Amino acid sequence: RLGATDLIPAGHRIGEPALLFEKIEDDVIQRQLDKLEATKAANRAAESAQQAEPQKDAVSFDDFQKMDIRVSTVLAAEKVAKTKKLLKLTVDTGIDRREIVSGIAEYFSPEELVGRQVLVLVNLEPRELKGILSRGMILMAEDADGRLRLLGPGEKTAAGAIVG
Repeated sequence: RLGATDLIPAGHRIGEPALLFEKIEDDVIQRQLDKLEATKAANRAAESAQQAEPQKDAVSFDDFQKMDIRVSTVLAAEKVAKTKKLLKLTVDTGIDRREIVSGIAEYFSPEELVGRQVLVLVNLEPRELKGILSRGMILMAEDADGRLRLLGPGEKTAAGAIVG
């Protein structure tokens, strides 16, 4: 019969004691708390930046039908002299070849645009910008961080294809 005192035999040697947990200094804890707070602040900022702009006033279907949006191919692109933001694009709209001045030079180089298909509002009133008659508007999407994205067909499409 074993009693409570008979669990370890007499003369048994206990091993060397060792720490089970490493001591964490206060400055290490504070750095981790600061890092967590910075991550939370960044997440809050990203969430608020992702909020979409409110919907604009409703338009009739007839008003929408007045817009002529076409798939177009960029044939040439060059920076507009003495500007930081403007590119002059020559595009094939399927109807004709025309020049469009677009404020996208800070986001795209001329070389990366040539050959790309984009969506163009072709019946926008022409407007002269820096001495160049711009005859249309390249449609873009703007990310929450302000970065512009080109809009285009998901796959190669004939220039002049109507979007609607």
